[in-house]
Amino acid sequence: MHAAPRLPELGADRQREYRLGIMGGTFDPIHYGHLVTAEQAREALELDLVLFMPAGIPAFKQDKRVTDAEDRYAMTVLATAANPAFDASRFEIDRDGVTYTIDTLRALRANYPDNVKLFFITGADAILDLVTWHDAAAMAELATFIAATRPGYDIEQARQRVAASGVPFDVRYIEIPALAISSTNIRARVSAKKSVRYLTSESVIGYIRKNGLYSSHAVERVDGATAR
Repeated sequence: MHAAPRLPELGADRQREYRLGIMGGTFDPIHYGHLVTAEQAREALELDLVLFMPAGIPAFKQDKRVTDAEDRYAMTVLATAANPAFDASRFEIDRDGVTYTIDTLRALRANYPDNVKLFFITGADAILDLVTWHDAAAMAELATFIAATRPGYDIEQARQRVAASGVPFDVRYIEIPALAISSTNIRARVSAKKSVRYLTSESVIGYIRKNGLYSSHAVERVDGATAR
């Protein structure tokens, strides 16, 4: 049994409203697309901190091979270290069982005082499936959702699906630079001995090389955001 996962302190002074961004994902590996999305969300919604949470056992990837959580966490630490508004957390990987967003949101809400508002960051494509996530109605009560869209993306379908669900989600849509980067492609390129420079940070590339990640196992896994 793991000890209680550590979370950064926020809002204890109760002097004002604080905004905590939650950036979940498998991060296998973390890349510039994740970092750009988090930074754009931080700026657009005036977030005080963005907490990167590598999933422990992703609910939607239980039938797929996923790199060891310690490696994914280490790469997340390396990639986020230079930004003082970013923090990497072991919160999900140190908890037992499958990773569901609702469990994380409930734990965060219980940990922080009421003057800390929760903002869950995900991709606009994932918002299409938001209403099907585990205990979606409870999620809507706990957090505002930030949907990152690429330039030219038609968000009307997402808006209509969320509205039709009857669940009162508060979704904020933000446009980010069109970075066509995915963890799936990075794994494939490493396996094929191709360059991944400028797709993720040099520190993450160094970690991948040093630890021999992605060089031998299958790379056809579907890339995704946080387990729902």
